[in-house]
Parts: sequence; structure tokens; C-alpha cells
Amino acid sequence: MTQAKATQRTRSSRSRTPDRREPGRRDFLTAAGAAAATFALGVPARATAAGRDAVTAVEYVDVQLLSITDLHGFLQGAPGSNSVIIGNGGRSYTVGGVAHMAAHLERLRAGRPNSLFFTPGDAFSGWEFDAAAFADEPTIEALNRMGLDFATAGNHEFDKSPAMLQRHMEQGVPFPVEGRDHSFTDSSGLRFHGADFRYYSANLVWGADGRTVLPAYHVEQVRTADGRELPIGFIHLTALGSERFPGSFQPGLATLDEVATADRCAALLKAQGVNAIVLSLHDGAVAGADFNSGSAPSGPALDLALRVSPDIDAIVTGHWHTRFNMMVPDPNGVPRPFVEAGCYGQIINEISLRLDPLTGRVVRELTVSTNHPNTRDIAPHPGLQEVVDYWAGQAAERDRTRIGRQTGSFLRARNAAGESTMGNLAADWALWAGSRPADPENDGNIHPNVPAQLAVVAAAPRVGQAVIAGDLVLDAASDGAVTFGNAWRALGFGDPVVSAWVTGQRIHDALEEQWTTTEDGELRFAPLAVSRNVRYSFDAQGPAGDRVHPEEVFIDGNPLDLGGSYRIAAPSYTLLASDGYPALSDFREPYRHQRDFESFVAYVRETAVLTPPPRGRVTAANTSGAAADVGTVVDPPVLLLPDGTPVPRPEAAIISADRPQPARGGGRAPC
Repeated sequence: MTQAKATQRTRSSRSRTPDRREPGRRDFLTAAGAAAATFALGVPARATAAGRDAVTAVEYVDVQLLSITDLHGFLQGAPGSNSVIIGNGGRSYTVGGVAHMAAHLERLRAGRPNSLFFTPGDAFSGWEFDAAAFADEPTIEALNRMGLDFATAGNHEFDKSPAMLQRHMEQGVPFPVEGRDHSFTDSSGLRFHGADFRYYSANLVWGADGRTVLPAYHVEQVRTADGRELPIGFIHLTALGSERFPGSFQPGLATLDEVATADRCAALLKAQGVNAIVLSLHDGAVAGADFNSGSAPSGPALDLALRVSPDIDAIVTGHWHTRFNMMVPDPNGVPRPFVEAGCYGQIINEISLRLDPLTGRVVRELTVSTNHPNTRDIAPHPGLQEVVDYWAGQAAERDRTRIGRQTGSFLRARNAAGESTMGNLAADWALWAGSRPADPENDGNIHPNVPAQLAVVAAAPRVGQAVIAGDLVLDAASDGAVTFGNAWRALGFGDPVVSAWVTGQRIHDALEEQWTTTEDGELRFAPLAVSRNVRYSFDAQGPAGDRVHPEEVFIDGNPLDLGGSYRIAAPSYTLLASDGYPALSDFREPYRHQRDFESFVAYVRETAVLTPPPRGRVTAANTSGAAADVGTVVDPPVLLLPDGTPVPRPEAAIISADRPQPARGGGRAPC
């Protein structure tokens, strides 16, 4: 790993893009917090009993670390029952929303000149339509307005590309079409100018040469009472294997071992005279239900916390959408904070450090950590409420914007062979998407972009979730208008289309994998939709695993060659076997294309008029007789939150994916 000297930044004068909306970055947070009548206070975790006296330890330098994690663009508030969290002796709190968060931040920052606000990742890749429909720029505007100082890159920060993160999200470079795809007008009437903060990751590297994609660590400067500066180093880690997650699938990237990378960075910082070090980690753990304590912890972040360099004074985590606040011993047995602040704006974590003014070392026994619920029982900050309201209005307008026309309905209803008009549309879109020219901003690839020869889409997958989310029903009153919102909601959950080489044998095997037999003998059918240039038939009387004969599979009119190679296009979710077709996971030279819902919108725009083609790509043979059985199709269940509302589709796809999980002590799948 190559590593330049750490970035140096001082609390009083920062080297960053100035905020062009307000007189000062902090000035806009001025009065809302003071107007609130009540606040829900968290319960602190202390390194030792001496931490109770930390507030009066005036001989030390007071440093406040404030963090949020996994916001995922939820500006209005946490979805469904995610808006209620439990803590502080079983008490429940209604939480969420950046307008309330801004008011809480103002209160927490009051009287704390050495205050730093950051996130350990997944701030954007918005799952709320208001942010996602505008390329996640609303999330960056909100974070700018709240004065975020820096961010660790999570896996979802790479749901588009490294260039998207660096050139657009950080620097504001518009692409591809200003005002349509990116670079929208924000709530102040200005074009998107990028983040007023930087992103970091020490272990996400270019696979070809091991160079870090982003700066690995950086140094913040805080001031002593007599005006001197003391450095605090921040090391940043992205979840191991992010480059192979369906959403952040980036063939040209790799992730390095987390512990070894953090230890190396800690040693580099110590060599530069930095004696206070914090690890911001986009990987998580589980530690009970109470957001302000920790019980029976487990998970990869805990394993790291127990092993990583004792020179690291605090560990702030994310990625698992869990909530805990605790102290864990470093390898020398000295306690240090180990925290995660939930997701969707539920919690603000606060760690109070005391630094020795002569050495700059953290006085560990005085460290205090608190998870503060982002409650909605206070007045929202008017400046952030203006941002939220503006983007909600923009989203409503964009939802009904016409982008194409359809001459008939596309429905998920299937015929006896498992074929549907919506499935056929999805497969044709995937073939189009996998044949697109290379995008210069799509720089996470390492292999050439070879146009796809065929495409498959799981119409009713064996496991996981279906990329097809709904029907496109003809609206005769609007002359068949297809709106942006119709297209966005009909298909996708934030994963890219990927084209790759597979053998004809693998294509055949994947078609056979559509059928499985349950323990009680029932034949299940999980149909794959195929693109318009593919035809095949299956034997309705054959056993599972022997229903598709290669000579009955045709691509562009030619029989399938089991020994040949074919360029196939499919959602990354399918090629990574997340939906239960492992034969296709034996692919070569993958090339990542655009994300599904954005790509489908582009497909509708380019196609202009969508006409349902006749069915007949798949036929069932030998359907008469007692032994005939096409199989029972079982659509994936809609995952629900405890209050009965649906889990956000991107999250549901991750949670239910068929993928190997490391030992996580019964914890939920990370997001």
C-alpha cells in the first residue's frame, strides 16, 4: 500500500471548499437547539469511574467526536419501525430526520470548540427516493449544511464508481447530463458543487497495483487553552470484500486486511508524532438491543477491536445497522470506546476525549462515550427543514415527469412456462444495458467492455429478492405515459448490470437450476427471463436437473455450444449467486455497467415507445400425462419491519441474499 503523509487540518482554518450558501459553516446552526424545551439524553459509557469527573478535568484538552453512520440518504426520517429505538432501561424513542439532527448537533457542540463531526460510511447511495432520484446530491447538501468534517468510505459509496465519489461527490464535476442525471439545482438555487468534506479509506485499493483509491488517514489539529495545536489522527477502513458485494461490485478494486492495515497506519501516525488516534471503521458487530450499552458482542468489528493496535484510542463502527455503546479492552487490557450509531439518522454518537496538553496523548481513564437518540421531540432546525422540504417537492415533481410511452401493459403474471411480459422487458433491458459503450466515469473496471450476446434476469428467484419490483400498467388516460417514478419503482434495487464471459455449459446449468425439489417432494420452479434473441424449451416430465436439453437452447438462432464462450449480461446480484443460480457465478472478465433503476430509466428514455412483445421465448414440452409437472413458482416474500411496513428494497435484497456469511454470532447480515 502506498501512503503519502497524512492530511493535516486545523480546527480554526480548514483547507476545504467554502460553503457558498451561508456566511460560515457553523453559523447556520445558530438558534434552533436553544429553543427546544426537552432533550432525550443518552447514558454514558465510561472507561473508568474517573470518567465521571472528566467534565471538570480542565487541566486537559477537551475534544468532542460526534458521528453518525449509514444515513443512506434518509433525510426525512428513518423508514417504518426503524424510527423507534430502545435504550436507557427499556425506554423507546422516536428518531430520525436531518432537520432534528441539526438541532441536536447544535446543542451538543455548544461550548465545545474542539468538536469534530464525521461518519464511518454509507452516508449516501440513497434509499429514500428524495435523495436517490437526484444522484444522492441532496444528502451531500444536508451534510455540508450540518458541517460534516470528514467521512470514511463505506461499501455503498462505491455503488457507482470511484470517479463518481471523487470527481462528482467530492469535487462537483458534472456528468453525464447536467440537471438531468447529476448536478441538480440545490435548495439555495445553485448547482451542486460537491462535498465540503473529504472521503478516506486505508484498505480500499486498485487491484492492479495496490494503490489506495482514497487517502488512507488524515490528521486533525485541536487547540490547547494557550493556543497551541495538538494532532489527532484518523484511520479509515472500508468493509472487507466491498468490491464483491452486489451493489458495490467493482472488478478493478480490492480490499486489504483490516487489522494489518490499521496497525500499519497507526505506526505511520506515531512516527509522525501523532499520539492520539481514532479508527473510523465501516464494518460492524452486534451487542444487544439497548442502543446505549453492549451485551454479548460479536462480529468482525469486535474481533478487530480486541486485536488492533493499542495506539488506537477509540473505534467508531458502522455497516451493520446496529446500535451499541461500550468500552472494550485493547491488546494491553486498557479500555477504549467501541460504538455503532445505528442507521438512517437514528443516533448521534459522542465520544469525549481528554488529551494531555504536553504530549497530546489521550488520558484513557477519562474517556466517555454516549449514544444520543436523534429524537423528534424538539423543534427541527429551520435551515435543514428547508433543505428537506425542497428536495421532497423536487422529488414529487420528478416522480411524475414523463420519460417515455408504452402501448400495452407489462405484467409479472406468468404463463405455464414461467414467462411474463415484465420479465421479457427486464431481460431485454439487461441485454441493452450490457451492450452499452464504456463510460469514462465508470473507472472501477479492469477488463474490456465486450458487448453482451444474451441476458438473463431472475423473474422469481430461488432465494433473495427479484430485481423486478412491479408492473408497468398502461395508463390510457395519459396516452400510455411512462413516468420517471413508474420506471424507477418497476425495476431495481441499486445493483449494476454486469456483462461477463461464461461457458455454454454454465448457461445450460443455470437453466437447469430453475428447478429444485423440496424435502417433501414438491417441485419448485424459479424462472429466469431471457432476452429476445434466446429461445429454449424444457421437458415438463423430466426430473430436476435434467429438464433442458442443450440442443433445445438457441441463441440468435444457433444451438447452444456447451464448450463455447458467451458474453452474458445479468444483474450483479444474479452473477454473484445472491438469488440462487450458482452456475453463473463461474464467470470471467466481468465488466460493470450502470445501476439498475438508473439504467432502466435510461433505457425507457432511449427506447421512447415500449411495446409488449409476444411471449414464446420459453416453451414447455411433454405437458400432458400424469408425470407432467412444470413446477410451483414461489415469489420471494416481501420482507416487513415489525410495524408491517416493507423493508427498503436495497436492504431487503442484501438481508435475504444467498451468500456465505462468516460467523457473526447470530447477527443480521451487514448492509
